[in-house]
Amino acid sequence: MRIAVVDGQGGGMGKHIMDKLRRELPEEIEFLALGTNALATSVMLRAGANEGATGENAVIYNADKVDLIVGPISIMFPHAMSGELTPAMAEAIAGSQAPKVLLPLTRAGVNIVGIKPEPLPHLIDELVTRVKEIITHQG
Repeated sequence: MRIAVVDGQGGGMGKHIMDKLRRELPEEIEFLALGTNALATSVMLRAGANEGATGENAVIYNADKVDLIVGPISIMFPHAMSGELTPAMAEAIAGSQAPKVLLPLTRAGVNIVGIKPEPLPHLIDELVTRVKEIITHQG
């Protein structure tokens, strides 16, 4: 199984996701760090990704080549992450057949009704639980 973790800006959220997934999932799972910029990719690589790729073409190319995509929900919104996430990136991620497990965090002026605010560590714990469930059912 191949899991893509997508993040941008400083890569901090992706780093925490990658670190937790790496510690909790079987060793044979491959992780691909997809960063909207080199810093985000680098931070996720240091957190345990097997490989990384950066930028618009990397996200578009790999969106259909992974079994699962994780990251903040903003990876589905054009111009998110202060404009780092291009419309083509958002379209590739949204259009990918891979299941997506997304954190309900956004600064794009989008309000998601029915979701209570939780600290990031709690949300990442829930993300890891959902990823485990998906892996178990695909197994």
